[in-house]
Amino acid sequence: MAAIRVAWWNVENLLDVEGSPRRTEKLERVLGASLEGWTAALLDRKVDRLASVVAGMHGGRGPDLLGVCEVENEHVLRLLAEAVRSRSGRPYRVVHADTSDRRGIDVAFLYDPDLLAVPPDAVFQHVVMRRTGTREILQVNFRTRAGTTWAVFGNHWPSRSGGRWESAAYRAVAGETLAYFHQRALEVHGPRTPVLAMGDFNDEPFDASLVQHALSTRQRAKVLNASSTPRLWNLMWPPLGSGEAPGGSSSEPTGTFYFDNFANMLDQFLVNRNMVTRGSVLRAVPESVRIVHEPEDMVSTGVYPSPVRFGGAGKPVNPDGYADHFPITMEVSVGE
Repeated sequence: MAAIRVAWWNVENLLDVEGSPRRTEKLERVLGASLEGWTAALLDRKVDRLASVVAGMHGGRGPDLLGVCEVENEHVLRLLAEAVRSRSGRPYRVVHADTSDRRGIDVAFLYDPDLLAVPPDAVFQHVVMRRTGTREILQVNFRTRAGTTWAVFGNHWPSRSGGRWESAAYRAVAGETLAYFHQRALEVHGPRTPVLAMGDFNDEPFDASLVQHALSTRQRAKVLNASSTPRLWNLMWPPLGSGEAPGGSSSEPTGTFYFDNFANMLDQFLVNRNMVTRGSVLRAVPESVRIVHEPEDMVSTGVYPSPVRFGGAGKPVNPDGYADHFPITMEVSVGE
């Protein structure tokens, strides 16, 4: 059976160069000194490091659909797409829409046009507000080669800056926003529409924003038997519960982001009933979910197997680094 290979990655401050003419005056003021020394050479190095990982995903075949966050604009996104194409030959197209995020970082997708299409008026931004800025949920209603509408939500929820609990209300709003537009997709495109939500949720699978507000769960049966209110099955519970990396050992990374030497499962895949039911046109393959930590130099050699950061945006640059999150991948089987 055919499959669509999916990936998600918070690529950490993939920003345009210092003094870029593509940046607004307001954003130039906000970013200011944090971009000092961020040259075209450093940007190219950052893009090349990211592309080396993306091209190596899924056994060297690369993803068919890649969601990313923390990209500043379409220019840097196209640089990434071209760098991956030069390594893999994959002719990616991009979906990107600028937001009013305070730091100018957006959610976007790279996709293979041989497998997926983006019809006119199929891209929507759902803004999540907080006092100190905004974040977005980017919805794209992809069309498969068989003509199936597949609603995919790329998420980058409000951060924990200011404190995990102090900022929790903002992620609760993000969860409610996702739940609303999940249900709305079913109303507009039909109750059998497959839905995938992926992203950096800045909360873990057990947090209230995901469980109570986004209506995600670790129990497949709850998703299958939901009545009037649709739920989402969070595919990251098994690695979280086992304390081991999917398909790996306890010595490998068990989270996607490390803070104070604690592993956090912030990056996640969530699917609705129409991607769970046997015989679904698009069906998630739960056992395919994994945290990507190749090549080996992407993982810190210290006691804790955290990602090796590239840095930038006011932080020291390590030109041999990558990003502060690990990517995640999965497969979706495609039926007739």
